[in-house]
Amino acid sequence: METTDDATGSTAQAATATATEWSPELATVLTGAAELARTAIIEHSGDDTVGDYLGVGYEDPVSATHRFLARLPGYQGWQWAVVVASYPGADHATVSEVVLVPGPESLLAPQWVPWDQRVQAGDLSPGDLLAPLADDLRLVPGYMSSGDPQVDETAAEIGLGRRTVMSAWGRAEAAQRWRDGDHGPRAQMAQSTKRVCRDCGFLLPLAGSLGAMFGVCGNEMSADGSIVDFEYGCGAHSDTPAPAGSGSPMYDPYDDGVLDVSEALAAPSEVPAEVSEAPAEPSEVPAEVSEAPAEPSEVPAEPSEAPTEASEVSAEPSDPPAEPS
Repeated sequence: METTDDATGSTAQAATATATEWSPELATVLTGAAELARTAIIEHSGDDTVGDYLGVGYEDPVSATHRFLARLPGYQGWQWAVVVASYPGADHATVSEVVLVPGPESLLAPQWVPWDQRVQAGDLSPGDLLAPLADDLRLVPGYMSSGDPQVDETAAEIGLGRRTVMSAWGRAEAAQRWRDGDHGPRAQMAQSTKRVCRDCGFLLPLAGSLGAMFGVCGNEMSADGSIVDFEYGCGAHSDTPAPAGSGSPMYDPYDDGVLDVSEALAAPSEVPAEVSEAPAEPSEVPAEVSEAPAEPSEVPAEPSEAPTEASEVSAEPSDPPAEPS
């Protein structure tokens, strides 16, 4: 029997629990050795490594274990355990051992796993090599039955075959794993529907002995490419009826695109007004062009005066001939 107090408990309750099994004198000696146990820890590890007194437990009629909270870096929640011993009639106890043990809330390393068991399903990555065990019970020599009569007969006729095939134990293990997986009858998806894969048009049955229970789903909207149990089911079954009211409506659909077009034309209504003003400017250009020919019309008026001057010039030489007469 082991009796421990809490972090602030006293040793009186522990001593009372052993009064019916040991003599009061021996129980008092073992229970009163708490300071002796603390001194042993201080001598072993130092004064700053001992915390609060946690209680005492009894290993046998002549020994007890005193526990203290450990204050060590990296040992959160660990405890010091000091075993003290005595004998009937003795007036003191002696220290047997001082050890560091984990407590109920201590930080512990994970349980050790052998190296050949550390690789789990899904750990294989591209480029990794994982050879089967030498005595893998899932494989048997290739000359034994593979469970598929067609494959066995064909391989025997042409003299070909695989070096190893899955044994009956390996096939049974795979079948149980598939049945208990995400595409088995106990999956949440299968529990939510009454239709099963056995009568689904998307099911592609397997060949061989496993074809009696499993197939491959060919529905891209469901478990596409996965092995499913015949008792598995989903909402994408080939016999799932269409919901009521689906399909083409019995009335003409309301086309709201007209509203969108009318609103789009209402916004740029002022733009054509600006465009209508643009052609008004070139209308004045011909007026300017019409004035341009008016200027050359005056040019011929100037040469008309030139003959007048010439007539005057010709009138002047008419005087000299008058003198000789």
